[in-house]
Amino acid sequence: MAVLWREDERMENEVGCMTEYGKLRRVVVCPPDFMRIDQVINETQKRYKEENIDVHTARKQHQEFVELMRNHGIEVIELTAEEGFNEQVFTRDIGVCIGPQVFISNMGNEIRTGEEAILEQVLDRSGAPWRKIEDNSIEGGDVIVDRGYVWVGLSGRTTLSGVQCLQDLLPDLKVVPIPIKKEYLHLDCVFNILSPEYALVYPDALNKKEYDMLSRHYKLIEVNEKEQFTLGVNVLSIAPGVVISLPQNKQVNRKLIDKGFEIIEVDFSEIIKSGGSFRCCTLPLKREG
Repeated sequence: MAVLWREDERMENEVGCMTEYGKLRRVVVCPPDFMRIDQVINETQKRYKEENIDVHTARKQHQEFVELMRNHGIEVIELTAEEGFNEQVFTRDIGVCIGPQVFISNMGNEIRTGEEAILEQVLDRSGAPWRKIEDNSIEGGDVIVDRGYVWVGLSGRTTLSGVQCLQDLLPDLKVVPIPIKKEYLHLDCVFNILSPEYALVYPDALNKKEYDMLSRHYKLIEVNEKEQFTLGVNVLSIAPGVVISLPQNKQVNRKLIDKGFEIIEVDFSEIIKSGGSFRCCTLPLKREG
């Protein structure tokens, strides 16, 4: 399994994330070289199954996204795509960095099983500390970190026992399960924290109890049904107040601009056909703040 990494490069002290919005310094991505809707695994893919993915366009959009991050001083580690892993572009799901350690996911769908081993190889060669979550399933798209809290979606990919396993590994943090309605793939498709004050939310995906709980922690910026489908919640913060978002999600972008955020629009329209966007396609290893 080839990876883009220098043998002498070590990063034991260069791993650490405690928020979703601190300045991004290091991130893992994977090009969509074998991206394809084969076995439908989410509601978005149902719509695009016949049309499927134009891999040439997906590659071009992904590379432009990668270059944008590099131009902002972010170190981008690119995994080598392997044939048979059609969803490998969504690196967020295979692990999550919380504090000074990476936790490797226990994948909730067998179509994704095997991708974690490629990440483990990268982390081993780099010297980054990691642990595998062994008890039941949990995927990184359901895990959202903000200082003393870890919000975890209970979805078709993440179970309550998986959440409990994460809590056991993080005794100093409060791990909070957030049930989401079954038609939504991961928590980060319906909830995403942008700052200590603000978070995006698609309210119809949550029960009132969880919505009210989140509203006590954040000022919630609501996303409508149309822009939830085009992954309006699944933006990526690359620095405090700086957010990468799709140009198609005009209402989301206007709301964020009105709240003082800087929006960088990037076309990701081919990649979102498989059900994930900018957050799904990035696994942060290092954030400042």
